[in-house]
Amino acid sequence: MNKKKIRVLIVDDSRFMREFMASAMEEDGGIEVVGKAVDPYEARDMLLELKPDVMTLDIQMPKMNGIDFLKKLMPQYPLPVVVVSAASSSVFEAMEAGAVDFISKASTRNDKQRNAFVSELVVKIKVASIAKVGQHKLKASRSKAANQPQQQNAMKKVIAIGASTGGTEATLNLLQGMADDLPGILVVQHMPPVFTKLYSERLNNTLPMRVKEAENGDTIEPGSVLIAPGGLHMRMKKTGSRLYVEVKEGEKISGHCPSVDALFHSVAAIKGIDSLGIIMTGMGSDGAKGLLAMKQAGAATIGQNKETCAVYGMPAVAYNIGAVDIQLPVSKMPGKIYEWYAKLGKKGGK
Repeated sequence: MNKKKIRVLIVDDSRFMREFMASAMEEDGGIEVVGKAVDPYEARDMLLELKPDVMTLDIQMPKMNGIDFLKKLMPQYPLPVVVVSAASSSVFEAMEAGAVDFISKASTRNDKQRNAFVSELVVKIKVASIAKVGQHKLKASRSKAANQPQQQNAMKKVIAIGASTGGTEATLNLLQGMADDLPGILVVQHMPPVFTKLYSERLNNTLPMRVKEAENGDTIEPGSVLIAPGGLHMRMKKTGSRLYVEVKEGEKISGHCPSVDALFHSVAAIKGIDSLGIIMTGMGSDGAKGLLAMKQAGAATIGQNKETCAVYGMPAVAYNIGAVDIQLPVSKMPGKIYEWYAKLGKKGGK
């Protein structure tokens, strides 16, 4: 029996990009391009007629931009959308409007770049085809530990978060539920270079804590968030009483760079600290073994529950191997994090 192909609608005002992406996708036996639209108005008609499984969408287009199109489309016609656009913070607006994932527009200067783009595009189309969309996003309400005294040893505590597909919004929603009164937070989000810096800046302008793209040697401080740079691994290190991050190039780990496993394993290896590991929505298994190592080293662990994941892959693998203490929707995570922190305060921490 032949497996059903994923039906894709391409929306882009560039004829070259439409034809290039169509040709690239159709070389993969599991994808069928059913239509190519020049703008959102043409796309709207094609959606109703062709009923694709996934849509690729450019942001900068004539008549109506991709973000406005998403805002109009998703409440009435929810379907998985992969944004294909130039490197810009607008991709995160598209994520907020309901897109599942994004990819930077291909450079056509050489075969290596074109091939990398094609491989990534095909993977993202396939992941998007199984993603849950159109659900009401229940944002976490701001939590805070009531009457909790300032912990003198907050420098000996860390929260490590890993996410992939659907994670840009899930992580934002999680962090929106917390104030700047928690230990330092480390985040690995599967994302390419440039976009991690744009994402960090967006979070810094949105959240009460200080957020930045991590640089080698950055100190992990209470009330701050460090985002792993695209294309580089971020690991936690300790010298004396100082906790900091090591950021450097390396081969892919669990299929990714930055890798959640790389971060989680590094946290697990450090003695004399209290840590909390959180694994969020995403395809594959990156982070599962690292989270198990954290748990075995004494860390508390949380996994995003199936119902609120865009793709219940990474948290599912982690749960199935026994790495997750508790599964929660994003909206319930901040309360559990403050509960963990308050308990540490009462027992004095490490």
